[in-house]
Amino acid sequence: MAVMAASRKPKRLPRSFYNRDPLIVAPELLNKLFRGHDGRAGRIVEVEAYRGGGDPAAHSFRGVTPRTEVMFGRPGHLYVYFTYGMHWCANAVCGPQGAGNAVLIRALQPIAGLDLMYAARPLAKHDRQLCNGPACLTQAMSITKLHNGIDLVSGDAYALLDDGTPPPARPLQTTRIGLAKATDYPWRWYVQESAYVSKK
Repeated sequence: MAVMAASRKPKRLPRSFYNRDPLIVAPELLNKLFRGHDGRAGRIVEVEAYRGGGDPAAHSFRGVTPRTEVMFGRPGHLYVYFTYGMHWCANAVCGPQGAGNAVLIRALQPIAGLDLMYAARPLAKHDRQLCNGPACLTQAMSITKLHNGIDLVSGDAYALLDDGTPPPARPLQTTRIGLAKATDYPWRWYVQESAYVSKK
């Protein structure tokens, strides 16, 4: 099901949007746009929050490493990591610098550049399979390690945008998916009526 139509020209989210607790940022990212420089874009329909040193499931839980350095940087940057030896995942760094917080973008509703998305994901049979998971969406958007650390606020490659579509008044909130630690933290949110989430 499609979400409410846009009500204004999309604007980049300011750094102040990201400079907050990930438990606030995550649900407010729902229905925002994730856009690439080549016109590919999707509406965010599923997210997970990761909260630094207080979250055993966060990559940043044990402090700064070469892998997690970006998570401890300025809010509003993209943290891209490799998982299962084959997939990239994209996160928005948030909270104050040094906190090690991020929000994983888990699923998008594709809205533009679908021909490029299908080319990047040739096994997808229909639109719902293009971005219905964190690895799927990075493939569809051609996000790789080269994009780790880019600035979502002022950079040219990727941006998160607000087109006036509000986050859902009552997003579904559940525990996060595929974790071995902190499995009881209810830090996943998704758009209830969306057909594009990774898992209901």
